[in-house]
Parts: sequence; structure tokens; C-alpha cells
Amino acid sequence: MTITLRQLEIFIAVAETAQVTKASKKLFITQSAVSMALAELENQLGGPLYDRHGRSLVLNARGRYLLPLAKEITERVNGIENTMTEPSDTLEGQIDVVASSTLGNYVLPYLVGAFKRVHPRLHINLLVCNTSQCEKMVLEGSSDIGYVEGLLSHNQALQARPWFRDELVILCGPNDPLAHKDFFDVKNDIHDKKWIMREKGSGTAAIFREKFKNYLDEINIVMEMGHPEAIKRAVESGAGIACLSNLCVARETEHGWIKSLKARGLDMRRQLQIISRKDQELSPQLVEFSNLCNIMSVCTEEERSCLSSPWRLQSLLARHSAGRMRHSG
Repeated sequence: MTITLRQLEIFIAVAETAQVTKASKKLFITQSAVSMALAELENQLGGPLYDRHGRSLVLNARGRYLLPLAKEITERVNGIENTMTEPSDTLEGQIDVVASSTLGNYVLPYLVGAFKRVHPRLHINLLVCNTSQCEKMVLEGSSDIGYVEGLLSHNQALQARPWFRDELVILCGPNDPLAHKDFFDVKNDIHDKKWIMREKGSGTAAIFREKFKNYLDEINIVMEMGHPEAIKRAVESGAGIACLSNLCVARETEHGWIKSLKARGLDMRRQLQIISRKDQELSPQLVEFSNLCNIMSVCTEEERSCLSSPWRLQSLLARHSAGRMRHSG
């Protein structure tokens, strides 16, 4: 059983009122419903969240740790609902967005499409390039906001905030001997392989080199390509193996065209980031778009499979919106 948004809302209400009775009145639900939700949440998290003093409930250390996280999650979902239920003719103008290859090709188009259905009079320019070019465009002011996956230059004029995490996976063709394995053993499987890499300046390439820094001498790079699609086709044809984000291979692995393997022996997760200028004041249009994009931060890794098709994303948006409306009713 997964933690629900309603459980977090009840947890917050009890934390703020210190009593089940007051929390139930605040949320317009029964005391038994509050008590049951708290018990389920504590059971799922493996321990109590409150110290009980008579009729009062006082947060313990675990509860104090959870409270700001729970508030952040509920606030972000509220932002999603506000964005998706806004009257369609209230926002006009233009937003200039830049994104690195994986995010620009496999994540942002779905989010832009969903946003445009709600705000058809707002024009969004989405440019796709590598991380270093994204950073340059945001700093120069030719783009309002950037979504990147690579390492940044630590420019003092740039503000970077975390978005969500993805994971790099090893890809091989269906006839490669690795295709019969469940994972890529870094120490044993790296030998005598032909690697197809992203071009220099790519965020994926930079992260790969950082993760594999102790094995670079053993990596035989036979070609470099500037787009994930070209790399996937080369892998599918048997030209070599590659390392790309799991965000961009959902369709190919689902159809069996390529095999995706998690690396064993290295942590291949990475933090995706949103960048903007520190001196920039976000416009109402950009705030609304950012609220929608925050859904990627609150949904689970399983839910992010929505990125393999637009209807799955619409289903995810609808579930979050409907759940919020049901709980507030």
C-alpha cells in the first residue's frame, strides 16, 4: 500500500491542531477516519509519528522530519490542480523554454502539450540542445527557464533547483550476449565492449564519465552521436552498447527492440535540475507552467512511465486532480 495524499493532509492537520478531535472538525471528517488514517500512515512508515500525552498528540523526531516534506508535497499537488483547472483564456503571452536532449525530447513535450490544452492562448517556445548550451541561453536571457540533466558550471548568476531524479541504464541490442542478463555487472561486463556515446557537452555524457571515472581506460568508444534516437538505432542494429536515461527507452524496451540493464556496482541515479537567472522575477505564466512541471517531483517512479505516451500523462494528471477534488469535498 502506498502513502496517499489524504493521509498526508490528515497528518498535517493533526500536527497543527495537536488533537484528533480538532483535526476532524478542520477537515470535516469523522474522528475515526482521522485515527485510521494516522494508524495506516504510521504502519506504512514503520513507527509512530507522535508522542501521545492524554488527548494531545505531539510530533516526535520522526514526525518533525516528515512534516515539511508532507507540506511540500501537498502544496505542489495544489499547484497542479490550480494550473489544470484555471480558466483557459486567462493566460496569454509567451514563454521561452530550453531543455537538454533527454528532457527536451522525452519529458517536456508531454508537459507542454498538457499545459497548452489548458492555456491555448499562451505560446511556448521549446528549444532542445545540450546542457552547456542550455546554461548559456538562460544566462544570456534568450530563454526564461531551462531544464537540464548535466553538470553545471557553478556560475554565480545562475539559480539551480532540483526537479526529480532519473537513472542511467546500459542498453544493448536484442542479440547481444548482455540481453540474456538481468543487470550489467560493471566490473565483469565492461571488458571488450564497443561503446556508443553522446557528444561532448551532453549532460548524459558528463554524468556517464563521472560515474565510470574508475573504468574509463577500459571503455572502447567506437562512435559519438548527438541525439539519443541515433544512439538507440545504432544499439538496436548491434553496433555497440550505450548508456542513456531510462526516460528515453520506454517504448523500445517495451517492444523488445533493445534491452535495458541497470548497472550493478555503481549508483547511476542523477538529479535533474531547473535553472533560471537569480535576478529574474518569474512571470505569472512561468509560475503556472512550473507548477504543472512539479508533477514530476511528486509522482512515483512507476507513475513516470506516463512519459512513454501522452494519454498516460493525461491519466496521471487526471488522477492527481480528481484525488485532490475528492479529498477537499
